[in-house]
Amino acid sequence: MGKIIAIANQKGGVGKTTTSVNLAASLGVLEKKVLLIDADPQANATSGLGIDVESIETGTYQLLEHTVQAKDVVMETSSPNLDIIPAHIDLVAIEIELVDKDQREYMLRKAIAEIKDEYDYILIDCAPSLGLLTLNALTAADAVMIPIQCEYFALEGLGKLLNTIKSVQKIHNPALDIEGLLLTMYDSRLRLSNQVVEEVQKHFNDMVFSTIIQRNVRLSEAPSYGESIINYDASSKGATNYLSLAHEVIKKNSGK
Repeated sequence: MGKIIAIANQKGGVGKTTTSVNLAASLGVLEKKVLLIDADPQANATSGLGIDVESIETGTYQLLEHTVQAKDVVMETSSPNLDIIPAHIDLVAIEIELVDKDQREYMLRKAIAEIKDEYDYILIDCAPSLGLLTLNALTAADAVMIPIQCEYFALEGLGKLLNTIKSVQKIHNPALDIEGLLLTMYDSRLRLSNQVVEEVQKHFNDMVFSTIIQRNVRLSEAPSYGESIINYDASSKGATNYLSLAHEVIKKNSGK
């Protein structure tokens, strides 16, 4: 049975999509069968894997509307063992359209139930908000991974996200676990980066992944070529970091 991990943080620019794409590709390279669901209207995970967003006719929007079956919107990518359910800008409208529906928080969970067993891991790239899209992702997920940027305002808003997770656990998904906090955009030369790492590790201890994602030019360049860092430059620091994270995720879940 596939482990569903939502990658969420309502703060923008913390490395959610970078993590979603590159962790998914890394797990695929390590011979795990992976599905990435793009649940962000910006559709950066879709374009970051080389798919032309304008050509998308069915994707996450139709899946949440329940007008298509999950198996009909799954697309193969050029990365080994990695499929994607793509997004399009029309996903922006879904929050308004779902508002009046019964069980609106469970739309994604119900839609992917039929394909859950076909994958080792299903990753959901969440939008930078705590709206209905992210709520659907958290309700569908077994666990949530929280990327935290090694910057001054890193911990701002984290309390709000943790409160949202608690309320989802209480009302919609009692089994939701925290997979871990992932420190991203780390620059060892900056005292501030080191302070943020110390602060997060001190407060959250074992909840923090050992792997830290370092700032890396190649990592920033890869999406413009429609490739994961593994395909773009497998010898880069970014690729090494995400492969290390993939190993950590597999190890953490091996006994479950």
